[in-house]
Amino acid sequence: MFGLFKTKKKEIIQKYLAENAQLLDVRTVSEFNGNHIEGSKNIPAQAIDQKMKNLDKNRPVIVYCAMGGRSNLAASKLKSNGFKVVNAGGINSMRKHL
Repeated sequence: MFGLFKTKKKEIIQKYLAENAQLLDVRTVSEFNGNHIEGSKNIPAQAIDQKMKNLDKNRPVIVYCAMGGRSNLAASKLKSNGFKVVNAGGINSMRKHL
């Protein structure tokens, strides 16, 4: 059953990438500066409420962090504010989709 969710998430991520999605890294600034996916925007999870206005609501958002917890929180907040969003989980999981 969990494999079905992984497959569906992978399909959504691929679809969003084809739609010119915004990659959003919600780790801390120091984590982002140490290692990130090229082209990603950094908005730390604790600042998502104040800075989500810097994202384009007309483009989908793919959110990732280190392990998936912070990205889950950020994705929920973005979705409740009208964004088309998917939680990719951790950065290593996200890299597999690129």
